[in-house]
Amino acid sequence: MTVELFIDIVKDTLFDCLKLIPFLFFAFLLLEALEHHASERINNALASSGKAGPVIGSLLGCIPQCGFSVFSANLFSNGVITIGTLIAVYLSTSDEAVIIMLSHPEKKLEIFKLLAVKVIIGIIFGYLIDLIFRKHPGPEKHIEDHCHECGCNDEHGGIFKPALHHTLKTLIFLVIIVFILNFAVEWLGIERLGKLLLSNSVLQPFISALIGLIPNCAASILITELYLEGVISFASVVAGLCTGAGAGLIVMFRENHHIKENLKVVGLLYACAVISGLVISFLPI
Repeated sequence: MTVELFIDIVKDTLFDCLKLIPFLFFAFLLLEALEHHASERINNALASSGKAGPVIGSLLGCIPQCGFSVFSANLFSNGVITIGTLIAVYLSTSDEAVIIMLSHPEKKLEIFKLLAVKVIIGIIFGYLIDLIFRKHPGPEKHIEDHCHECGCNDEHGGIFKPALHHTLKTLIFLVIIVFILNFAVEWLGIERLGKLLLSNSVLQPFISALIGLIPNCAASILITELYLEGVISFASVVAGLCTGAGAGLIVMFRENHHIKENLKVVGLLYACAVISGLVISFLPI
């Protein structure tokens, strides 16, 4: 690879990413405003959802970022919600993926399709898991107790600084990942890169779901960019983003001291994501 080609890749990467800054900041500003003004009501709705837990959890989980997966992990660790509701939130969570896709206007219809499919997946598996394990929260746990412990009722600061922080953090990951992808496309070619990721194979969702388990927004950004570049299929992006619970998994392992239960959640999450990807790969979606 020549120096000129390397410089061109760097220029293309910076141009593609920097032009997204205004959109990313505006999107994160709206999300921070939502969290600042309505998070307590939304979180209480999840905690008091009862039998409607998987439905409410799936709907809340599809809101961009992993905030609700973090909150649901805390609620699960304190025995407030069921394992089915937790899985429903995790499955519908897409971390930064929706925001990245929103920055590509030509993909706006794909966003609605992706969110709808993930919400349906979350609801189905959420109820199925609760039916199988039949483990429900204990009556001794109350949302007020949990909120007192986690501080979710505390006053938050302004929305500008957090939005700027999220924008810069996402931009850094985006620059790194887009550069790597651009480099790989130039070096290997799009077809060879696709073959390495088992393009047109029913095994691709297995790999994508495994990548999604990485508890970092970089995983969801990578999966989304691979999909936008046409390297992975819609079935695989669904599988990868279904396991992309972001920091929710980290919080669960930190707050819930039942290691076997945590591993069971991870195993169920991966299995649900792979099964969903495999089923979708055979459907005309």
